[in-house]
Amino acid sequence: MLGEGRLVHLPREVEPASFREVMAQFATGVTVLTVGGEHGHGMTANAFASVSLNPPLALCCVARRARLHEAILSTRGYGISLLAAGQRRLARHFSDRSRPRGMTQFDGVSWTPGPRTGAPLLAGALGWLECDLVEVYPGGDHSIFLGQVLNSSRGPGREPLLFFTSDYHELTSPAKPA
Repeated sequence: MLGEGRLVHLPREVEPASFREVMAQFATGVTVLTVGGEHGHGMTANAFASVSLNPPLALCCVARRARLHEAILSTRGYGISLLAAGQRRLARHFSDRSRPRGMTQFDGVSWTPGPRTGAPLLAGALGWLECDLVEVYPGGDHSIFLGQVLNSSRGPGREPLLFFTSDYHELTSPAKPA
């Protein structure tokens, strides 16, 4: 039942374009998932969530055909940078399929290797996590990676970069009362 108590007959199959259009109405934060070393790669992602505080767990969803998918399966350790307002360029860079492969894609990007995984953690982010892959679940054309958080730290930023209506946005904070 949806709406005013009327039964709505749904189509047998939801069209991918329609589903994408509806999901674009849900604002999310923006992350860059990274792996270092010989499998070095980064990818912009917004399918990310905290799962548990004890133990600390986070999930991210990665397309099975994405280069990062195999990199995470190979290394099992990865980094997550929570992008701040003003980091739209980084979000676009790590979603550009024509960028260089391997660690050269990080040339010109300010980053530090994570102390636990060696994964690149992007400078200026709101926060960083390093995770150890503990479980992989099937999720249609994606895999759901569940990671135990090995390290977390907060960055200097105060406002997030958001993804809404298939584009990047920044919050405009209302003026605080005096």
